[in-house]
Amino acid sequence: MPTRLSVNINKVALIRNSRGANYPDLVQVAKDCERFGAEGITIHPRPDERHARLSDIAALKAVVTTELNIEGKPSDAFLQEVIRCRPHQCTLVPDADNALTSDSGWDTVRYQSLLSDVVKELHAAGIRVSIFLNADPALVESAARTGTDRIELYTGSFAEQFSANPAAAVAPFAATAKAAAACGLGLNAGHDLNLHNLAYFRRQVPHLLEVSIGHALITDALYFGLSNTIQQYLGCLRDYE
Repeated sequence: MPTRLSVNINKVALIRNSRGANYPDLVQVAKDCERFGAEGITIHPRPDERHARLSDIAALKAVVTTELNIEGKPSDAFLQEVIRCRPHQCTLVPDADNALTSDSGWDTVRYQSLLSDVVKELHAAGIRVSIFLNADPALVESAARTGTDRIELYTGSFAEQFSANPAAAVAPFAATAKAAAACGLGLNAGHDLNLHNLAYFRRQVPHLLEVSIGHALITDALYFGLSNTIQQYLGCLRDYE
């Protein structure tokens, strides 16, 4: 089964917000991404709403025909809006309120009780749940105990080490993927995956269902155009040679 590409359009929302108007139109961009081949749309509303906003969830749910993935810290306001709009998937991320970007996953041992309660609440609304996790097989079993459907591996460390030693960079991710499969968990991944490292990651990490890519993809689109860029990323995910 090919790995699905979910396009994170936070950076498009950041450009929109910089001028105080609805340009570019986030909803239209989401529709175009799907038309160009994206197999999902992701946004990550943060407490300061500096890019995607909670109000974007309902607007996107009304038009996304593939899969809508909402990432975020499970605050009361975030969960209320997610449950009201019922996206296909909610990815729980342990962001500090002032985080520049997501840079670490959950300690699923320490926060197992909190995560279990949130997963139960989201499941009651019919929403698939993924938990953002560092590449560490030791955290997988406690993640599974929360009742989550999937984990999403934070791939920042892989991207940082990839140029120097690809095999060493990907090894903990492959091990964590195998541990996830043994626990019956689906596997997603995201953060700093790009046209240079994505195909290698896909080949080396088994059972990968979905990648969420935003910053690199939108940056590449400045040079290659959005349609062409999405096709290039899909090509990386279809490269099994």
